[in-house]
Amino acid sequence: MSERYFEDFVIGQVHKPAGRVRVEKDEIIAFARQFDPQPFHLDEEAARKSIFGRLVASGWHTAALTMRLIAGSEYRAATGTIGLGFDGMRWPVPVLPGDELRIESDVLEMRPSKSRPDRGLMKIRTRTFNQNGEVVQELIANAMVPRRPAGQVQ
Repeated sequence: MSERYFEDFVIGQVHKPAGRVRVEKDEIIAFARQFDPQPFHLDEEAARKSIFGRLVASGWHTAALTMRLIAGSEYRAATGTIGLGFDGMRWPVPVLPGDELRIESDVLEMRPSKSRPDRGLMKIRTRTFNQNGEVVQELIANAMVPRRPAGQVQ
């Protein structure tokens, strides 16, 4: 993986990393048991009686899997990206056992930090897709990334 600095990103740039993650039923239940213990995440029978009609992953589980794909991508910034918050996050389609997720990220905005000249600020949209090409999560994140150290050549 090559190190990417603020200067290596461009507004409008879209990154489609090759990484994928398969979502297994036991992982959905284990995550829900610990972090989102609602019936439609924990129990297949209860889930059948829910609005979903079957077991579905927690949106927070989807968010965690998305972060795993981002962190494992060559698109990430050198030394890591500091999350500053979200302008929006939505889950338009539920994630089901057996789904295979992938991400696409695009740079929406960029500007050098005024208070930290060694950092840049970016707004990035990341969409998570299932194997059918359906968007299962979309988030607009604000992030701080390192700028290229003085004297370092690209």
